[in-house]
Amino acid sequence: MSNPIVAEEQELLLRVTALLREIEDPLEPDEAPIVKELEDIREQLLSRSDSKDTAALTQQWNRQSALLVQLRSARGAARVDPNSPYFAHLRLLENGRERDLCLGRATCIEGGLRIVDWRNAPISKIFYRYQQGEEYEEPLGDRVHSGEVLARRTVNIREATLERVESPEGIFVARPSGSDTWVRIEREKPSLAGGEASALRAREPDDHASQLGTPGYTGRADKHLPEITSLIDPEQFELITRPSTGFLAIRGTAGSGKTTVALHRIAYLAFNDPQVDSSKTLVTVFSPALRNYVGHVLPSLGLRNVEISTLHSWLTEQRQRHFPQLPRRTREDAPALVQRLKLHPVMEIALTEQVRRVSGSKSVNQALDDWASALTAEKLLVDTCAQHAPGAFSTEEIRRFVEWNRRRNEELFARLEGDSESHPELDPEDDPLLLRAWQLRVGPLHLSRGRPLRYRHIAIDEVQDFSPLEVHILLECLDRNQSITLAGDTQQHVIEHSGFTSWSEFLKGLGLPGNAVETLRVSYRSTQQILGFALTLLGDLLEDDEPPVATRSGPPVELFRFTDRGACVAFLADALQKLSSREPMASVAILTPSPEVSALYGEGLAKNDLLPIRRVENQDFSFAPGIEVTEVEQVKGLEFDYVILVDVDDIHYPDAATSRRRLHVGATRAVHQLWLTTVGTPSSLLGAVSPAA
Repeated sequence: MSNPIVAEEQELLLRVTALLREIEDPLEPDEAPIVKELEDIREQLLSRSDSKDTAALTQQWNRQSALLVQLRSARGAARVDPNSPYFAHLRLLENGRERDLCLGRATCIEGGLRIVDWRNAPISKIFYRYQQGEEYEEPLGDRVHSGEVLARRTVNIREATLERVESPEGIFVARPSGSDTWVRIEREKPSLAGGEASALRAREPDDHASQLGTPGYTGRADKHLPEITSLIDPEQFELITRPSTGFLAIRGTAGSGKTTVALHRIAYLAFNDPQVDSSKTLVTVFSPALRNYVGHVLPSLGLRNVEISTLHSWLTEQRQRHFPQLPRRTREDAPALVQRLKLHPVMEIALTEQVRRVSGSKSVNQALDDWASALTAEKLLVDTCAQHAPGAFSTEEIRRFVEWNRRRNEELFARLEGDSESHPELDPEDDPLLLRAWQLRVGPLHLSRGRPLRYRHIAIDEVQDFSPLEVHILLECLDRNQSITLAGDTQQHVIEHSGFTSWSEFLKGLGLPGNAVETLRVSYRSTQQILGFALTLLGDLLEDDEPPVATRSGPPVELFRFTDRGACVAFLADALQKLSSREPMASVAILTPSPEVSALYGEGLAKNDLLPIRRVENQDFSFAPGIEVTEVEQVKGLEFDYVILVDVDDIHYPDAATSRRRLHVGATRAVHQLWLTTVGTPSSLLGAVSPAA
């Protein structure tokens, strides 16, 4: 099929390719003369004392230094790839003159060629802000440019061959047969739509009933609590109304209401026991984002005095209170072996044995000695591993672990003995070990005035990413009712060294019956399409023979492939701008595999000033409408109307258990619709998704 748009783009590519061949590779500039001159200036500065000469020489030094920096920067600048020189084409009418402009990953403006880097060129704003047929007016450089966008197209170019053209007039794709045959795809352009304000957002006070509402429950078991029972189903309500004493362990797929049950159970218990709504109740969560979310939800349930904390923050606060002489700085670069063994159940067993076999006073110094000794007792650790976790750690690994801790102990005790030259740090994993040493040697943890720290009720969310040691410390802080709620999903287990292996082993290590776990089997968050895809990602990690059930249908999960990230950003900017216009209350998460990728997409999308883009770096989610760009690891426990997983390739998501769980977590954040994008070859884990046309 012959089409004038395809013909125009083929002709443009031929011209660009020819021009690129004509442009000679620039000679690498020689920096030697500049370096030599700088050396001469330095010698003169060192040998002269006259202030006038010094000022003149300093100016020369600064000028030549700047020139050297500029030269070295230019040497590393990106160059246009002739095999895929650009991904977008603009034709602009300005001051009665037409001109063609291409967007790519590097800039080349010479010999009649105009390709600009989409990340840096100010003129790229026109592409991201305006559609074909629209008039534009933008300040570029020292003047305002105005005109009309005559053509705005995205293209796929591989191996210097045009494969696809997308324009308002249609989508044109080259047949892979090798002939110069093109087909027009008769389908609606992909769009994000239909799920505005479906995701739970804690800062919408007028929406809480519909946001938390769950289909299927029509009765009302307790006339005193309609605001709670109208939001949950019968299975959830049965768990919420369990007796206040004892423990409740809840597992369930993403979106099944585990957190909802845990929080509503606190409200139910507080109805009969007002002391529950006080600092005697603790909610511990995985991340600051979840802490902020829970902090907004609990007041809507009538709970205003409950303590809410990440477990890491709680452990650090308690360690600093009980061991004030220890350094506050923590080390973030401990070897993975050290992290893993410190949180492994065998470490707590070894610590318990160390305390048992060594007599000593009930003092902070003795507890500190117990901790340090257990970390360096090589024979004790070897014997403990052989008995309780054979094969988990080799003798050589234990030797390296002991040697690491011996050196760290020397640094620490040197500082405690007055050596100001020693600057020790603790590992984050030391906090629970030190607190457990206190409990074993001294007794219960205490408050600031020495009173025992006792909780009426504790709720732990995302428990699969905590170690049995950390949870054991919390159990020891319960009052005589021993009231605790554990909520988690091992299929969302993303912290590799937490020490959590399975529900049965986890509960066994805490001295609780391993089969007493309640399972929620209905997912209310995601659609059938999203949940089905997310479960296929798990592969052999899928735990239940009976899969969870989603309550509603929705759009298919779609995968979009691009030749480079610039094209992907352009595609997403278009879709997100239309979504923001139609559904201004929608929440969107663009989830990336790393902070570096987040920065790239965040900066690229921010070029479109019409998009409400936020880059989330430290769990500072807004829980409000808009578009947030962040990494998969930061969104555990949260949900969004729309989710877009970007750069889902084999490099970032290889066929490994960690990758499967990360993608599962990311996919199940979506309430209504899920898109995936990839630059290059998609991850092999995406076998269930066909690329969108």
